[in-house]
Amino acid sequence: MFVGGLAEAWGVPYFEQTFATETYAAEHRVSIQVAARDLRYAWFRELVATRWPGARIATAHHADDNAETLLMNVCRGTGIAGLQGIPPKAGNVVRPLLFATRAEIAEYATEQGLTWREDASNDSDDYTRNHFRHHVLPAIETVFPQVRKVLAGNAVRFTEAAQLYREAVAGSLKKIGEQRGAELHVPVRRLLQLVPLDTLLFELARPYGFTPAQTGELHRLLHAESGRFVLSSSHRALRYGRWLIIAPLTVADNTVHLITRETPAVTVGEGLLEWELLHQLPDELPAGPGIALLDAAELEFPLVLRRWKAGDYFYPLGMRKKKKVARFFIDSKLSRIRREAAWVLESHKRIVWVVGMRIDDRFKVGPSTRRALRFTWSSLPPAGNTERR
Repeated sequence: MFVGGLAEAWGVPYFEQTFATETYAAEHRVSIQVAARDLRYAWFRELVATRWPGARIATAHHADDNAETLLMNVCRGTGIAGLQGIPPKAGNVVRPLLFATRAEIAEYATEQGLTWREDASNDSDDYTRNHFRHHVLPAIETVFPQVRKVLAGNAVRFTEAAQLYREAVAGSLKKIGEQRGAELHVPVRRLLQLVPLDTLLFELARPYGFTPAQTGELHRLLHAESGRFVLSSSHRALRYGRWLIIAPLTVADNTVHLITRETPAVTVGEGLLEWELLHQLPDELPAGPGIALLDAAELEFPLVLRRWKAGDYFYPLGMRKKKKVARFFIDSKLSRIRREAAWVLESHKRIVWVVGMRIDDRFKVGPSTRRALRFTWSSLPPAGNTERR
């Protein structure tokens, strides 16, 4: 009501939005404060993009907010990145009041006859920030009266130091690993040569959701036996032979996808399966594992695309004896992560292709083949490639 009345008095546009904040917080496993911030900033960006392209979003963060943020980050152990406090500019968000304390802003508003509304949540100690605001900082001020301005000034200096830090880290980690699809593969031997190891190990793992508190676990993982792993909220760091593999957590997908004659393609999370009927065999058989050429006469529609499961077996190309899919994976030295992500294509409850790896010998094209089905499996870009919070 206050903002609506102010907008009307000044003759400026007014917009209002309501969010299911508690539902969002539960679904994304975040606090109400984080959920509310995510939702409102997303809405601000939507308004800018649709109504005022190129405009800026100005927030009222001030020097006290910066001091509180810096102190909380120190206590959380966020590393040098957290010592920068609140940036004055981030994308199209600007914070023009970071130079002034809350008291100075209130004094100016009073002198100018401006009115404002105090959010009731600011008085509650239920939130971490408010506890620092009402108790921690006032206690420190009894010893260091200028602590808020000192912390705000330190945030500026730490920002410059962080820039040098990032450049040094980037130089040390440059080309230390190789990206294989959505997975990062890093030789353990090269990691153990890094100095300082724990700092660089944390920076290597930080983009994948690993926290400073997990650095010790990651360090121990470098000396662990193959198969051991450490989990973040979104990724798994796995010791596999001489490699440290960081890969997205595989979300269980028990969906069965039916492929009919009218379904030329199907998307299944991280991949795209396409097929076409060939009335004439190609001069050369496909060499890549992402293409399967099968005898059309041996296949029965609808075909089924599903995750592999324990007990599955097939006859790998070139073999006359059946083999369990699990054993095939082990013999192929497939990592646990790749095994979890594997799909099989079956016809009338018989596996015809371990997708992207090996076809079944019973369905290969031969001298008597008149028509063939060519299946192509291609990886889709991970969803994380787009801009995210």
